[in-house]
Amino acid sequence: MMQITKPGSATSPLDVPNVDHFRFHRPHAHLAPTFGNDKFALKAEAFARFFGTPLFLGAQTVIVGLWIAVNALGFTKFDVYPFILLNLAFSLQAAYAAPLILLAQTRQAARDNVHAEADAQHREALAVANAERQEIAAQTASQLLELLQRNTDLTELTQKLIQRVETLTGELHEKLCKES
Repeated sequence: MMQITKPGSATSPLDVPNVDHFRFHRPHAHLAPTFGNDKFALKAEAFARFFGTPLFLGAQTVIVGLWIAVNALGFTKFDVYPFILLNLAFSLQAAYAAPLILLAQTRQAARDNVHAEADAQHREALAVANAERQEIAAQTASQLLELLQRNTDLTELTQKLIQRVETLTGELHEKLCKES
């Protein structure tokens, strides 16, 4: 009979060893930060991430609107229509944003590749473990079938012996009755 005890106890047959599920990802941990681990890299990553936020887009829209309003309404004349200085500011922003975004995409692609490889290794390890468990289950099932067959054979033998004992008891009883 299978003994089932509380999981986590020392004698539990259901104990599962502690498995590091991220063991295939750990060799690639150095790729986690997009631009590296130094101070400049962390600031560059924060800056690149900020470009896609609603706060950045909203702030840029407000600044451009104020820039155009201040210059078009004549409050100041530092960048009159056609707003060449504003165009230059957009070009400068694009000159810095594009390489940062491309660098982030390149590093993300590298991270995706190594994570896909680590996931594939993990799936392969799971498949091997599953195959081992299936083999053990097949062996256990085979042993159980053998035990059931032995039990059936013993039950049949017991029935034959019981019938033989009843027959011999009946014959002995008849002989004793005839002699008396």
